[in-house]
Amino acid sequence: MTTSGTTAVSVDAWGVDLAADLGVPDDPAGVVVFAHGSGSSRHSGRNRAVAESLRRDGYATLLLDLLTDREEREDRVTGHLRFDIGLLAERVAASVEWTSRHRVTRGLPVGLFGASTGAAAALVAAAGTYLVRAVVSRGGRPDLAGRALGRVRAPTLLVVGSRDEEVLDLNRAAAERLTAPHRIEVVRGATHLFEEPGALAEVARLAGGWFREHL
Repeated sequence: MTTSGTTAVSVDAWGVDLAADLGVPDDPAGVVVFAHGSGSSRHSGRNRAVAESLRRDGYATLLLDLLTDREEREDRVTGHLRFDIGLLAERVAASVEWTSRHRVTRGLPVGLFGASTGAAAALVAAAGTYLVRAVVSRGGRPDLAGRALGRVRAPTLLVVGSRDEEVLDLNRAAAERLTAPHRIEVVRGATHLFEEPGALAEVARLAGGWFREHL
């Protein structure tokens, strides 16, 4: 498989089948599981761009939908599942277990990349397993991980745009509750979605460096 190619797979999240895209470069150094943010999916252009960069860096990537099609339809009406951090975290944890068993990712060190509410789900999942070796949050809401922040053992990088002031404040408050090694990186001139020229590339660079250091 080329570094830019992915394969559609189904992840068994303890009895719930989740659609996912698995990309595996030659001789991967680790695997990064993506937890998307509220109202998004594995087709998120921003996450896919970061995933492609990580594959070029030599990491396998798993982008998955944390909700089923039926749940997505329900959530578009009610909006409540996208903020069910407990449910999302269970599914992130299940995907980590899945990578530990899958024939092409078995035995690889695992990192998590979370965006928006997906960052909270990633941190809650990381707090419950030794399999996760590193976490990166992009414009995330780590504050929504609550008490789990103090139980996270994996080194955690929080990436926030300088113009995303409210979320930056929330990240700083959450960082004070982290006991694991952690760092906040502020991308100058970037807003919440990192749509400014070069902003997303900087996110990918920072994530790649963090995973190289800790995976």
